[in-house]
Amino acid sequence: MNPGKILIGQVGIVLIVIVMTNWYATQWVAEALAYQGALGAPWFSIGKQPVYMPWRLFQWWYAYEAYAPEVFAKAGLIAASGGLFGILVAVIGSVIRSQDAKFVTTYGSARWATPKDVRRHKLSGKEGVFLGRYRGRYLRHAGPEHIMAFAPTRSGKGVGLVVPTLLSWTGSAVIHDIKGENWTLTSGWRSTFSDCIRFDPTNAKSPRFNPLLEVRRGEGEVRDAQNIADILVDPEGSLERRNHWEKTGHALLTGVILHVLYAEEDKTLAGCARFLSDPGRTFTETLRLMMSTPHLGTHSHPVVAQAARELQNKSENERSGVLSTALSFLSLYRDPVVAEVTSMSDWRIEDLVGGERPLSLYLACPPSDVSRTKPLMRLVLNQIARRMTEQEPDPSRRKLLLMLDEFPALGRIDFFETALAFMAGYGIRAFLVAQSLNQIEKAYGPNNAILDNCHVRVAFATNDERTAKRISEALGTKTELRSQKNYTGHRLAPWLSHMMVSRQETQRALMTPGEIMQLPATDEIVMVAGVPPVRAKKLRYFKDGNFTRRVLPPALADRMEEGQQDSWITVASGGPPSWRPGDGAGRETSGGLILEPELDSPKRDPNVDVSELAKELDDEGQVEEAPNMKAVRRAAGMDKEGSDFLPDF
Repeated sequence: MNPGKILIGQVGIVLIVIVMTNWYATQWVAEALAYQGALGAPWFSIGKQPVYMPWRLFQWWYAYEAYAPEVFAKAGLIAASGGLFGILVAVIGSVIRSQDAKFVTTYGSARWATPKDVRRHKLSGKEGVFLGRYRGRYLRHAGPEHIMAFAPTRSGKGVGLVVPTLLSWTGSAVIHDIKGENWTLTSGWRSTFSDCIRFDPTNAKSPRFNPLLEVRRGEGEVRDAQNIADILVDPEGSLERRNHWEKTGHALLTGVILHVLYAEEDKTLAGCARFLSDPGRTFTETLRLMMSTPHLGTHSHPVVAQAARELQNKSENERSGVLSTALSFLSLYRDPVVAEVTSMSDWRIEDLVGGERPLSLYLACPPSDVSRTKPLMRLVLNQIARRMTEQEPDPSRRKLLLMLDEFPALGRIDFFETALAFMAGYGIRAFLVAQSLNQIEKAYGPNNAILDNCHVRVAFATNDERTAKRISEALGTKTELRSQKNYTGHRLAPWLSHMMVSRQETQRALMTPGEIMQLPATDEIVMVAGVPPVRAKKLRYFKDGNFTRRVLPPALADRMEEGQQDSWITVASGGPPSWRPGDGAGRETSGGLILEPELDSPKRDPNVDVSELAKELDDEGQVEEAPNMKAVRRAAGMDKEGSDFLPDF
């Protein structure tokens, strides 16, 4: 709006206030004098009520003050109050004008969210993942969209984001838990309504999971085997294009996986490695065995036979190179501990959404073995993401949360990056935590789609300039009015008699990169698509009685039951049992009947009323400490290096 029009309107309102006050004083005097004829004829009448001209008060005052001094004295006060009201209106108008001047949008309209914005977009509801605190209330997001958090080490991402969410989420969850602290703090409460599993490939007593048993017999078996081979040939997640050896190794591994599932007793990845490197036969004899074994009753599996024939048609040196490449991808599973943990399946991927109870799967691994076990963790997550998005979305299916702390440490998972765009439609919600933008770009490249698919972003004070610049650009630009005052007058005068004020519109980032890097340790920035950014406070679960009451002793981490039954347990090769090297038939040890008995499905604990666990958390009824804080302190003491769970502020 034109400032000149605003000023004219303000002057007009002041004049109207003064005139109306005088008019009221005139009518009051006429009523006090009983509308005598000496007052003259009225201007007009409303019903039986005569109405006089506003300025008649001054005529009557001049002519009749001596007859009614008290009446005119009060009328004078009423008229004088009009001037005071006019001054008040002028001041209020000036304040409103100054406020309007703050919302100029010439260069940008970025601003911080107000409490009204937070309420309107339902960020202070009773459900959803925790994002922080705003004006003393929890800041939560209950939509299906994904969340990304930028939080350097020792910044409080565990105590403010991960733990509070896990202590309130009542659906199934997959938690990437490198240090094991999330298990210590949250598995106790989660075990009251869900099956808690701590999958640790470096612990021989860990609940087991055999990726090969997730291959479904029938028309989908080749697809499942190829998906496993995809991850095996890219153990670090660093390949953008495969070379010749990796492509041929992929085809060989696909054939070997299917052959092992149909014909070998050891149906594991360790069994695949032993099959390829069996010292009792040459590689040529191994390929001949793959082609001659009757996987499908009377004939061999076409994919297995084609993979073997493709290699037999190559030269000896090339075959040797392909074998070496394939075996290098299986080297992790030569570790007897990893082989034991992947020998059977104590849990299945379908249990996440189709089990009797929710499943809380903690993918734990000591930091010293993160790099070595990365291929297995990547394989598990890849299988979960693919399996959960194969069928049509089912609204009645149990919701799944992927809580992936330090997820760039897993390397590039191509399908995961692509699946973020449509996983939300399948009831899968990802909560990704990274230290900086550099971490993500190192794993997924500079043109990745990770950030594009995250509807909610939470940023702490960062140490990385590029991340700070990216956040500053995301916050946007605002327009400011800057005033410049010029004083003029004689230099020897006691004061400068003239002052000129000019205003100029300038642009400014809502927060500069430097300000983001200097953000107080208690503050955070929450950016939700379609909502002005929220300047919020970090949540501290150990200072909130709602959460410390839920910190219980951790659940048992060791496996308690035998492996689950699967469709491959009764599959055996129909090949000849008397195969010897060189005769092209199947050996007894390679194609014999499987002697593992079928086991009953494990019994589950009685269901717990999940709705009772998801009851509203009380924003007001907090306590500083709770009896369960001993467990919290013990958990924090596990990491003497200093974890993110009890930061110093």
